[in-house]
Amino acid sequence: MQKTLVVAGGGAAGFFCAITAARLNPGLKVILVEKTGKLLSKVKVSGGGRCNVTHACFSVPDMVRKYPRGANFVKKTFHQFFTTDTIQWFEERGVPLKTETDGRMFPQSNSSQSIIDCLLQEAKSHGVEIRLHHEIKKIIYHTGPASFSLHFSNDFILQAAFVCLASGGYPKTSLFDWVLQTGHTIEEPVPSLFTFNMPGNAVTALMGISVPDALVKISGEDLKERGPLLITHWGMSGPAILKLSAWGARILKEKEYRFEIRVNWLGMITDQALRDEIQMIRESSGGKKIRQKNPWDLPQRLWEWLLEQTGIKDIHWADLPAPLQNKLIQQITHQSFMVEGKTTFKEEFVTAGGVRLNEINHHSMESKIKPGLFFAGELLDVDGITGGFNFQHAWTSGFIAGKAIAEQAED
Repeated sequence: MQKTLVVAGGGAAGFFCAITAARLNPGLKVILVEKTGKLLSKVKVSGGGRCNVTHACFSVPDMVRKYPRGANFVKKTFHQFFTTDTIQWFEERGVPLKTETDGRMFPQSNSSQSIIDCLLQEAKSHGVEIRLHHEIKKIIYHTGPASFSLHFSNDFILQAAFVCLASGGYPKTSLFDWVLQTGHTIEEPVPSLFTFNMPGNAVTALMGISVPDALVKISGEDLKERGPLLITHWGMSGPAILKLSAWGARILKEKEYRFEIRVNWLGMITDQALRDEIQMIRESSGGKKIRQKNPWDLPQRLWEWLLEQTGIKDIHWADLPAPLQNKLIQQITHQSFMVEGKTTFKEEFVTAGGVRLNEINHHSMESKIKPGLFFAGELLDVDGITGGFNFQHAWTSGFIAGKAIAEQAED
């Protein structure tokens, strides 16, 4: 009797599981179900429509530091399928990847459609059956060869020997009800990778300005991140902010997204180092106007705004009084801003939380509670910072689940 695998979720992890299982075990019937009418929608919008496939990091210990939740879990799974395997997998199928200066990897075509077409073609060539508008409402577990009955919202029922849940993250615990029926525990979902809102703050007048190396700290917490910072019409975004939102996901939820941040516009420079540099400028360029001489290559509009906030008018470096100098140093290295709310970063939302990891076997992605039930992707309590890390977890977990199912179906 032919065994059936049903994969729930038409995203990166679901496709990778379905393709891998069908490729490694051609005798297995593989059905991929997706509750919406769209496949690979996150792949399509990721990286501004270019798809940030993975990250050019080839050391597992370095890679796991990019996961605020699930680091110990991916430390084990990455030994089975890592970034090098992802690059090779796509290259072997005619989709070479390229690395950008920040380590993010994209298809050389610069289009996410290359990744989508590749996955769809693989699914087709290995006989994966795809069904859209199939939302699972109930999973019933039996003993016997067809262990699962999947009941869908359109009253359709599928029988399966294996099920892989790869339906992505959910913003509310109540949306996990159908997963809770399987006996698993859900870590409360909270948003991750979001931008900081600063309604009415004067800094928003500088929208569009990007600073290449800023250090952002959350006041009163041991949370800080360094990297590019973008000022927007609603507040602040960019890699430094997004990384901070990921590491602080649970703490910031507790604060109801109202908190203070402190920005060092020059990255790691200390007050004393800045004071020494200003002294050198006063000696070498004292006759130049402060507004015109911007010694740290900050964007000119930002530099003028900092001088305005400090109360420095049209004066020369040599004439800068000590109290204003101290205030300028403070503005550059510790400027404070109140954050009042968050905004989802484009469509690249990520949820922290999901199925508890100690209930999953990292060797196979199989449930320790229900044999034959597997998990992959963001439905698990694993999330990475921005930069291709969440996709790598999707490819890895999907591959491991697909391989384990293919092997079990041989028995």
